[in-house]
Amino acid sequence: MMNAETAGLQEQRGFDEETDLLVIGAGVGGMTAALVAAIRGLSVILCEKTDMVGGNTSTSGGTTWVPGTDLSHKAGVPDRTEDAADFLRHIVGNRGGDSLRAAFLESGPKAIAEITEKSEVRFAVATAHPDYHDGPGSAYGGRALSPVEFDGRRLGKDFARVRPPRDVFMGLGGMMVARGEVAPLLNPFASIGNFSTTMRMVLRYGRDRLGHSRGTRLLMGNAMVGQLLLSLRDRKVPIWFDSPLKELLSTGGEVIGAVIETPQGLRRIRARKGVVLATGGIGWNRDLRERFFPAEVSAASQMPPSISGDGIVTAEHDVGAAVDDGGDSAGLWMPCSILKNADGSESVWPHILLDRAKPGLIAVGPDGRRFVNETVSYHDFCMGMIHAGIDAAWLVVDQRFIRTYGLGLVLPGGRGLRSLLRKGYLTEAPSLAALAQSIGVDAAGLADSVAANNRFAVTGVDEAFGRGSSAMSRFNGDAGHGPNPCIGPIGAGPFYALKVVAMDLAGAGGLRCDENGTVLTEEGKPIGGLYACGNDAASIFRGTYPGPGTTLGPAMVFGWRIASHAAGTL
Repeated sequence: MMNAETAGLQEQRGFDEETDLLVIGAGVGGMTAALVAAIRGLSVILCEKTDMVGGNTSTSGGTTWVPGTDLSHKAGVPDRTEDAADFLRHIVGNRGGDSLRAAFLESGPKAIAEITEKSEVRFAVATAHPDYHDGPGSAYGGRALSPVEFDGRRLGKDFARVRPPRDVFMGLGGMMVARGEVAPLLNPFASIGNFSTTMRMVLRYGRDRLGHSRGTRLLMGNAMVGQLLLSLRDRKVPIWFDSPLKELLSTGGEVIGAVIETPQGLRRIRARKGVVLATGGIGWNRDLRERFFPAEVSAASQMPPSISGDGIVTAEHDVGAAVDDGGDSAGLWMPCSILKNADGSESVWPHILLDRAKPGLIAVGPDGRRFVNETVSYHDFCMGMIHAGIDAAWLVVDQRFIRTYGLGLVLPGGRGLRSLLRKGYLTEAPSLAALAQSIGVDAAGLADSVAANNRFAVTGVDEAFGRGSSAMSRFNGDAGHGPNPCIGPIGAGPFYALKVVAMDLAGAGGLRCDENGTVLTEEGKPIGGLYACGNDAASIFRGTYPGPGTTLGPAMVFGWRIASHAAGTL
């Protein structure tokens, strides 16, 4: 940690640049903070470690959980922050963080209103996208905001600065596909509508590839990043690419700037109103992972490899910032299956809910027995693995399930199944006993689990874990299947098993902050001039996962609060 004498000498030596607000990291939190600061009239420099903006946001679904917005009222699914407060009290309980959640709920509607009014950012309200838990104040729709489709051609040459989504979410090597477009693409000749949708998408993509490395029709998190980048460009906010944080500069207990490593060399930047850390959180940082993550999770992360804990480590080392373990969990998890490619790379498929909630699937551990309600949120599914001490689980289905719903990278209709079997992505066997032997789980346990599931399928009641008992799980099940849209028999073979591991999609652990986003010391004292948002800040939900977009929502709202506080307008 820097002492006062060293800091004083640094200040005397002068700075290469001066700005009001220095933002480190160009994910949704950092980009929002920079954008709102510019709207407020502050001068801003946004520094990004890589040559692209977007960070983890680019590879996400882009859903943003913000209760009580005017958008929900306009969409016909009015939501109240008072109801959301009741819901969060029910979910988070006595884990702490009450003042931060109150600030989030109070500022959320104002932040979304101003950002959508004064920038290119646009959202569509999900009228049906339930919270991840039932309870007092839970909502079926209105809180999940999705970025609308964005035309990347509006960015010109800067389109190349938007980090691409995951390869598994693109068709034909670079075409983004929305959830509702999958069926038409898989069955283009089933109807005139399917054919029209397919031709429109493919022709647009073909034109795009004449001048771009991928399709310019951006969806999900990519659309949000594109909108934010265009908004920053409109406000003439300078973005320094390939410019990671090296050191925080402080004097008298306050941060006054930072040293940035640029392609032109080290640059010392004076930040008159503060430095904002938004570098992506724990990510791939080995020391932080060993310090805070449980042994049951994968050593790999879903986050871009460039996210390596820079903001957290630098703040802790340079100015004594407190690092919070995140409450219930330092990470937010998703079950993922992994395909090992011939070139040594890996393709990771996150099992959000498209297959886990469908009838005819169970998840088992090494003992062949279920350990969790498979239809809960991705985070809660993995918390079930962690609590059971399981570092890998198996999704087990029959041939009917594969044909109807697909499984992971296997598309509905069983498309790609033979190839993926050859590559070892999943396992096939003629009987449950043979399947158990092939994947190394207890055969008697697996047989008992399948038999119990098949009994539950008749009654529609999962007596063991309550599969299909929540609004969210039923929403993601098969509405045409009864009596429970999430429970179906596992019938005739061949049978299939797919291995999943828990991987972090974001961090819940991070820098301890107050309701203004100011970073705190271990003693709870604010560190003047130092802010954090996004995954660099500890989760306001204390390791719980209330609903869709509960990482991006706080990132955006606290980016807004930080900029407003720095400008003196909060």
